[in-house]
Amino acid sequence: MSTPASAATPRYILMHENDNVAIVVNDGGLPAGAVFESGLTLREAVPQGHKVALRALAKGEAVRRYNVIIGYAACDLPAGSWVAEAQVEMPDARELVNLPISTNLAAAAAPLEGYTFEGYRNPDGSVGTRNILAITTTVQCVSGVVDFAVQRIKNELLPKYPHVDDVVGLEHTYGCGVAIDAPGAMVPIQTLRNITLNPNFGGQAMVVSLGCEKLQPARLFPKGAIPIQNGGGADPALVCLQDAQHVGFMSMIASIMRQAETNLAVLNARRRETVPASELVVGVQCGGSDAFSGVTANPAVGFATDLLVRAGATVMFSEVTEVRDGIDQLTARAAAPEVAQAMIREMEWYDNYLKRGGVDRSANTTPGNKKGGLSNIVEKAMGSIVKSGSSPIAGVLAPGEKLSQKGLIYAATPASDFICGTLQLAAGMNLHVFTTGRGTPYGLAEVPVIKVATRNELAARWHDLMDINAGRIASGEASIADVGWELFHLLLEVASGRQTWAEKWKLHNSLVLFNPAPVT
Repeated sequence: MSTPASAATPRYILMHENDNVAIVVNDGGLPAGAVFESGLTLREAVPQGHKVALRALAKGEAVRRYNVIIGYAACDLPAGSWVAEAQVEMPDARELVNLPISTNLAAAAAPLEGYTFEGYRNPDGSVGTRNILAITTTVQCVSGVVDFAVQRIKNELLPKYPHVDDVVGLEHTYGCGVAIDAPGAMVPIQTLRNITLNPNFGGQAMVVSLGCEKLQPARLFPKGAIPIQNGGGADPALVCLQDAQHVGFMSMIASIMRQAETNLAVLNARRRETVPASELVVGVQCGGSDAFSGVTANPAVGFATDLLVRAGATVMFSEVTEVRDGIDQLTARAAAPEVAQAMIREMEWYDNYLKRGGVDRSANTTPGNKKGGLSNIVEKAMGSIVKSGSSPIAGVLAPGEKLSQKGLIYAATPASDFICGTLQLAAGMNLHVFTTGRGTPYGLAEVPVIKVATRNELAARWHDLMDINAGRIASGEASIADVGWELFHLLLEVASGRQTWAEKWKLHNSLVLFNPAPVT
């Protein structure tokens, strides 16, 4: 562990010896005239996390960070200049041809044995980290009714079933007014279907339907397609609001509550049992990223990712636009050529999807990302990829698909926080890790979310929202390995029932389905 430097000492972080820019570490940034240990003097004030030119850069010269060209100087930049967003011209995207295939496979690390957690074993062999009653909806029209019923269930029924953690309405904005037969419609449909199978729901999900919607229950759950056992039946328990038996609003609510009590009784009989760490299915994601994301939090997550893979667990990383500019790094780590080709296919599909919408990849970097020092999506991508660690990439999932293998998996999703989280839920995630530099109150009701701060200042200011402070890496108080091991142990504790801050505050948003099909 390195010795912490004085907060007043001007410091920068250099990611690679070939880089010609570095980021300012100090809280609040540094004023013009600040002198670094190397002798470099700032020509102007530079905010925390923003880049400073380590030597003079001529107009058109490559700007290099992570030993990658993140852009080209838009003007002459003397040494010590602030290399701001406007002074970096974004390079063209890497073409999806002539990529390295399986050329950078890490040597197999020794298995990590003996680690366990207390989870809920399901009939299908999966393991939950929580014991939740989920109420799936076929159409957005029933969301208000389900929300009303969920509040009644929580207040009146849940206290009678102390071994059930929560009741969650899987509300969304899909199901009718859509081109239900368009090719892209299978993405939201299979997403909803597979979310219902999430390990945290114990095979006891309910379904509430309106009755007249395009997404009929039989279409969402074709016979035999979803092996859920509810009271001995082969299909999810269904309540249809337009059924003639419902006379008035409270009749609908009573029907949902009756079915809920049946399912709650089954869930309440379940108990945690000791299971190996290999039963973890962890989704990793970043949001509200800054220039420290790729320096502190994401590398620590990557270290923990490698530990999880060594323990036999499954880890998913995602966000197409946030890894697209590092596709060559990913295909080089593909465990087999077909895995590399699957990644290329997903990137190509998304390139075409953006093209159809008239959107280019530069739209990804948000105002907050830029304020945090990220000039463009190339720089952001380099910091995002490191969440995946160094293990070979064992498989690829298209949006909405369900996991069928262990190891490190690339799950193709948009970069939007809640769309990514929704698709990782559908894949079978039972635990979620979310890193942030600018700060976001992101949370999911369906799985625990562990929040990792990239900076000391954010961790201190949002002390009751961040579960781990990776900012200690930048200040020299901890190493990447220190924080990576801390996260690994916290994952096991949370999987065993320890609450995260997001759970304590019940921070969550509704599911957001990715619907690439036209809306009618």
